[in-house]
Amino acid sequence: MTDVQRIGIELTEDAPGASARVEIEYCTQCRWLPRAAWLAQELLTTFEAELTELALKPGTGGVFTVRVGGEVVWDRREQGFPEPTAVKKAVRDRVAPKKSLGHSER
Repeated sequence: MTDVQRIGIELTEDAPGASARVEIEYCTQCRWLPRAAWLAQELLTTFEAELTELALKPGTGGVFTVRVGGEVVWDRREQGFPEPTAVKKAVRDRVAPKKSLGHSER
């Protein structure tokens, strides 16, 4: 039994934060682990209370994709390398829509 079940809270797919798992898939051939780790640190610092998990997933072929709850929110092939602020906004919109990002939103 999970802590969520134990205290009687049920998350639905429509609830903010219901899928608070973030995955950053990065290309090992391109040596993009440092970039992925840096972005992971930025997200974990910003959303320390909202995220339940953040995974770094090794990939190949130039991949650099950020997913929230399985949904792609950033793909390098379509959007180029992300600025942390852009990814933070995309993650925030899915896990904590009312959260202010402070100076990042100006």
